[in-house]
Amino acid sequence: MIHAHPSTESFNHHLATTTVEALSVGHDTELIDLYRCGFRPEMTLAEHRAYHSERPVTDPIVASHIDMLLGAETLAFVYPTWWSGLPAMLKGWLEKTMVPGVAFEFDARGRVKPALTDVKRIIGVTSYGSPRWKMTLVGDGGRRTLLRALRMNVPHRVDRVWLGIHSLDTSSPQQREAFVRRVDERLRSL
Repeated sequence: MIHAHPSTESFNHHLATTTVEALSVGHDTELIDLYRCGFRPEMTLAEHRAYHSERPVTDPIVASHIDMLLGAETLAFVYPTWWSGLPAMLKGWLEKTMVPGVAFEFDARGRVKPALTDVKRIIGVTSYGSPRWKMTLVGDGGRRTLLRALRMNVPHRVDRVWLGIHSLDTSSPQQREAFVRRVDERLRSL
């Protein structure tokens, strides 16, 4: 499970804890907390140059994340939706881990071929400050990235689970707790 929020006191952190606990029922679950593991989201010049080389990963933290990623059956992401998409921290993680030879390969005709063949499920848990209609209007970039673009790296038929709370900024404590229960119940049932 990948978590991307800077505050351990946030509602999003509470969602991450709930997600890990729910997924840990019957499954081995590893947490990558991007803000607490020393991950740097910006791609350096050396990393950019290495991207299409035989060794596309130069950062030892990224290499350790890839070790966890390889063989994973479920990829779960918990993050806040900011500016209609993924936080820079999570976007940087995708750019650094979803590299050739790890997440995809090119076939003889130069087409992308998925390499994360063990993945059976992609889960997204997010909080939106905006109401649902606004996210629909702008295209919900995070959801589109994780449920569509990421699917280029996994087998074509994977389960997709999306859980989002809209209008978080104006939601009541009862609405937030109801969403936490929904996340817990849905993920425990997997």
